[in-house]
Amino acid sequence: MVAAEDMRRLSYIPTVPEFVEWIGREFADLPALSDLAHTLTYGEMCERIARRRAFIEGLGLQKGAHIAVLDRNSQDAIELFLAITSAGYVAMMFPTSLPEMAIIGCCMKFDIAALFVRDEFAPLCTKLQGVKVVPASSIADTPAPVAVVDKEQPAAIFFTGGTTGAPKGAILSHRALMRGSFNAVYKPGKVIGVHRYIALLPFSHVFGLIAGTMGCFYTGNLMHTCEDMKATIGKLPVIKPTILIIVPGICDILAGLCKMYGPQFLGGQLRMIISGAANVPPRLVSIFSKMGVEFCFGYGLTEGANLTSANADALTKPTSIGKVYPEQEFRIVDGELWLKGDNIFSGYYKDPENTKAAFSEDGWLRTGDLVRVDEEGFLYIVGRIKNLIILANGENVSPESLEEPFYADACVRDAMVHEVEMNGERVIGIEILPQMPAFDGKSWEEVEAYMQALVEKVNATLPSTHRIMKVTVRKEDFKRTGSMKVARN
Repeated sequence: MVAAEDMRRLSYIPTVPEFVEWIGREFADLPALSDLAHTLTYGEMCERIARRRAFIEGLGLQKGAHIAVLDRNSQDAIELFLAITSAGYVAMMFPTSLPEMAIIGCCMKFDIAALFVRDEFAPLCTKLQGVKVVPASSIADTPAPVAVVDKEQPAAIFFTGGTTGAPKGAILSHRALMRGSFNAVYKPGKVIGVHRYIALLPFSHVFGLIAGTMGCFYTGNLMHTCEDMKATIGKLPVIKPTILIIVPGICDILAGLCKMYGPQFLGGQLRMIISGAANVPPRLVSIFSKMGVEFCFGYGLTEGANLTSANADALTKPTSIGKVYPEQEFRIVDGELWLKGDNIFSGYYKDPENTKAAFSEDGWLRTGDLVRVDEEGFLYIVGRIKNLIILANGENVSPESLEEPFYADACVRDAMVHEVEMNGERVIGIEILPQMPAFDGKSWEEVEAYMQALVEKVNATLPSTHRIMKVTVRKEDFKRTGSMKVARN
């Protein structure tokens, strides 16, 4: 996917301590981090990271201890993640949506030794026992050097659960974390450099932290913090981003704002959108391409350090997840995508049963995603093994494959196919969330009639056993995961 000469333009750095030292030297005088009021250079940011390492060392924790951060997408959070991992500890970024009991449970489950907390979340942490709770703003007066770590040592634990099931803790080694970060700087024929990013996606999700932040720093770009999503989006005309790494749900919001205020709402300098973590409807590719914004998307999972494949041909292959990045291997076994490479996670924390199930006997990661590959080597997701619907005749049906033609319709925002009960029998049903701006001036009855006709049109292309029998047109949004995927459970 990436030419050999492009791969040689940057070196893969296998550990976070080496990475932090390298960006501090390589980009010392370039702007690194800004909240609009203050901007730090890479040299200044890395000096602050060194002082935060010193503070962490002063906590008296055992090397390799787990340290969590409960903060918004702030300067503190970015510096703490890089300080924790470059000091030889294991970082875990807690979602800010966690309630008090969930914070207590996560600290127990993942053996958190210390928790850095933003002041506004401090009241949620008063009942923690055996955990050192300290302000996220904590920093020492003098620096501490980076630790010497092996690339196979754990660097971070990320929550993962997909759209179904209870969240697990995926362990990413330094090797995996940094390979994912390295992949984030490439698209075919180009290193993604000289850009202004915005930290719109939560750091508790690998897409936000690895692709959105580590990839930014890998090529000396400028990152704007985002402590309030709504307020930051309102500042796009001032920030003037040149690249956005976002999920399709945010793409939809921006498309709506551009329709209201014109393309200049994006700041006038946006050149690229990289979207992932959920299905990317072709209509979004079309909308932004018409604005002169290059649209790229791909495929990744927490267990693969976020970035596995990328599609830079979104206009000609709008439903493909692209091609696998270099230095990774893939195979398709009974339709399932299997992966191997140094971006693959080490396992789920304290969960040997699920860890064993995640790998084949010869060490391949079983993604659980069903794929196909075309004659040019482009991959396509056709479903999830866990989501398969088993028909009365024993045949398996992928709900994602039935949803695909609905996403191709510009009047559909989201859709979910699942089994439902109708007249005492289990049948295939669909819930559709309309793209309401497409129905300006239309009644709700007309919206429902359009969707019913669309279902009939799709059904005409399907075997009788696969046809959708029940249609629900939603007035309210779906329940969504942290990455804004439709939650199937």
